[in-house]
Amino acid sequence: MILHSVTRARIGSEAEPLVVIDGFSREPEVLRRAAAEAVFASAGQHYPGVRADLPDAYLRDQLPLVARALGRDFGPCRRIRVVDAQFSIVTIAPESLDIRQRVPHVDAYGRDRIALIHYLSPTHRDGTAFFRHRGTGFETIDETRAPAFFSRLGSEVEAIPPEGYIADDTALFERTAVIDAEYNRALLYRSYVLHSGAITPDALLSPDPAVGRLTVTAFLAIE
Repeated sequence: MILHSVTRARIGSEAEPLVVIDGFSREPEVLRRAAAEAVFASAGQHYPGVRADLPDAYLRDQLPLVARALGRDFGPCRRIRVVDAQFSIVTIAPESLDIRQRVPHVDAYGRDRIALIHYLSPTHRDGTAFFRHRGTGFETIDETRAPAFFSRLGSEVEAIPPEGYIADDTALFERTAVIDAEYNRALLYRSYVLHSGAITPDALLSPDPAVGRLTVTAFLAIE
């Protein structure tokens, strides 16, 4: 019995593939119980919140579905390698964000690197937004674009310091797409697409997995 549905789209003028999988896990409540027992700690400088280890079986069980969902949209795929995967909860107040957390970002430069986000909160609808940098027109950042992008962005941020989370159009970035968080929904997209958590100003930023914006964030390499 198929419990999930897969929707495919292309986003922005660069037409990058985006896959939305509803009903991603057969047992999302088991994951929520595991998160309730997990030990969360600060994620460091880049992710605005806390993270914890996943159950060992999570990606082993989910990777076959991920492989089918990727299809041919992301190029040939004989094997999927897990680079990193953890429970994640956004907790940092907008006024306390590091400057790097106030602008869209990329997680890797290669076309073979895939980001997975799995929404596990029944109440939060703050999903993920994708952006075009107005100054350069870039929607993706690879190694060849990175020097020009970061040089331009650095001067822009100095002139117009961004405030809080970015969830919509700003003076520096145009939103090209947004996907709302739905319980047990997952997204797949290339890690070099400019994106950000679409965190609204009134979002509940609790570190408690039972009430906070609980997700799984994973980074994969296709080979």
